[in-house]
Amino acid sequence: MDKAFLFELLQTGSVSGNEAGLEKKIYDYMQDKADLVSVDELGNVTAAVNPDAAYKVLLAGHADEIGLMVSAVGSDGTLMVTKIGGIYPTTYPGHKVRVYTKNGVLYGAVANSRSIAKNKDLDASDLRIDIGAKDREDALKYVELGDTVTFDTDVRELLNERITGRALDDRLGAFIVMEALAKARAQGASVGCYAVSTTGEETTGNGAYFSASRIRPNVAIAVDVTYTSDNCGISDAETGDIAIGKGPVLCNNPSIHKKLNALLRDCAGELDMPIQIEAASGRTGTDGDTMHRTGLGVPFALVSIPLRYMHNPAELGSLKDVQDCIDLLAAFLVTCTADMDLKPF
Repeated sequence: MDKAFLFELLQTGSVSGNEAGLEKKIYDYMQDKADLVSVDELGNVTAAVNPDAAYKVLLAGHADEIGLMVSAVGSDGTLMVTKIGGIYPTTYPGHKVRVYTKNGVLYGAVANSRSIAKNKDLDASDLRIDIGAKDREDALKYVELGDTVTFDTDVRELLNERITGRALDDRLGAFIVMEALAKARAQGASVGCYAVSTTGEETTGNGAYFSASRIRPNVAIAVDVTYTSDNCGISDAETGDIAIGKGPVLCNNPSIHKKLNALLRDCAGELDMPIQIEAASGRTGTDGDTMHRTGLGVPFALVSIPLRYMHNPAELGSLKDVQDCIDLLAAFLVTCTADMDLKPF
């Protein structure tokens, strides 16, 4: 695992719809690690091994993150915003932020006061970002409507191989699918293996649709994050008994393919790797839902990284889980054959 590259990704802004900077880094990184690397009109980066093979397996992790978008500028020069994805507005007041403009990053502070801090019904439209502008005219010299905003945060290593940072959801997944593809290539995978870092998962799902529609895989694996029950406020009844540091999470769900889950379990057994199981009664809320409905239909499974404090400025995960997901998916790709029978009977 190239930890330095992972940390570079985690410090790169990629609010949904504005992922190009991060996707370019992935594109460059994979040039010598795959047989073919391409980018489409939306910015999805696809790395392929054995691209001429008829049988195709697609791994997808999304590159975009939640955040804010500048929607208006007040007469005093402060920025008004709308939400991009499932943010918690109450986490923003008093924090430093980055505003991503066509001329580079501007820095700002989100206004806070006692009255704002007491507002339990705070909405994104209530937030105001101070970039130091004198007035509206001054601000509009540097910012335009549609510019995106993230917290101005770092990624840090904690105890016991754990890390914290903004938007581990789901740059961990985008990193994992690329590293798994490179490892499967080195281990001699024979089927067509594709890893895509998708755009737009947090908002539209269009990246996964473009990618799967064009690749037309026989099977797909979505790689995303999932809630844990090993921290305050999350119950086992909602998530299952899930903890960071205890391995990849497989999902039992009406749309997830049972034979694919069984193959992933077998691979984990061969690696003597612990895995965790979660249950979901409806849609998975991942790119898997989108890929599943492309073409004539694509059987899929979901491999998740346990994550604490999802959609907060300091999400927390485990580097061990990241490495385990890479190893599991690489083993799965190597195990896949063109004659796999996924019919239930």
